[in-house]
Amino acid sequence: MIKKKVSIIVSCYNEEKSLPLFYQEISKVFQNLSKVDLELILVDDGSKDQTLTEMKKLSQKDNRVRYISFSRNFGKEAAMYAGLNAATGDYVGLMDADLQDPPSLLPKMIEILEDKDLDYDCVATRRVDRKGEPPIRSFFARKFYKIINKMSDVELVDGARDYRLMSKAMVNAILQLKEYNRFSKGLFGFVGFNTKWLEYENIERVAGETKWSFWKLFKYAVEGIVAFTTAPLTIAALLGIIFCIIAFVMIIVIITKTIMFGDPTSGWPSMICVIFLVSGVQLFCLGIIGEYLSKTYLETKKRPIYIIKETSKNIEK
Repeated sequence: MIKKKVSIIVSCYNEEKSLPLFYQEISKVFQNLSKVDLELILVDDGSKDQTLTEMKKLSQKDNRVRYISFSRNFGKEAAMYAGLNAATGDYVGLMDADLQDPPSLLPKMIEILEDKDLDYDCVATRRVDRKGEPPIRSFFARKFYKIINKMSDVELVDGARDYRLMSKAMVNAILQLKEYNRFSKGLFGFVGFNTKWLEYENIERVAGETKWSFWKLFKYAVEGIVAFTTAPLTIAALLGIIFCIIAFVMIIVIITKTIMFGDPTSGWPSMICVIFLVSGVQLFCLGIIGEYLSKTYLETKKRPIYIIKETSKNIEK
């Protein structure tokens, strides 16, 4: 019987402390999985600590471990894409090194994909709570999912993690999407395929600090909205129409009032308020249009999603 291979991709940015702990945990899990072989692909996303050194140690210690090191920080999306490109397994998984993605779920995920009667191409995970997160971040995260699901044709599941195990067919479909501005949560939904969701309670980092500040999460949310819906452009157009109608009505009111009652006051305070309001709406709409133009501009440049500086000798490009 030929063993199937499971490729696990781990995107790392300054995970020097977490990486050895992650390796220990995932090694324990695969020791009990005799029917599959492990391929562990570690992607160093331009770390500034000794993450790459730890990767090299693990690669020398275990020939199942392979690593890719970027020339600089290209972001998690680029790291995941690089890992998907290098993966050779029958099933390919995405995980974080901080153990917020519990390796103990992997046997169940493999079992579900192996069951042909279920016919799943992907087993994904979602958190049922946001324990340990700042309340303000949790609030805006929930609002983001509600907003984008109302505007976009691609459904995004609230609490969804990047942690998932996919069939090779689904991975190949994702690799066909070579866009520079990537929002993987949306791409996973875009390609389709039957997905089974596993729920678990939020787990805090085993070591190190989160790399996702509120500002980075906000930018990531904007990326997702711009990448998978043009509804903001429609909203901007509707706002323009509404304010044109309001302006037309106000002109008629002002002319009528002046003819009938005169204009005893200059009315400059109300005029300034109206100018500020209309100018704010115009700038808001221009900002929306600018976001879409900037994404188009970056896509037309055809720049590489990532640049590899160094890889292990056993990596397959």
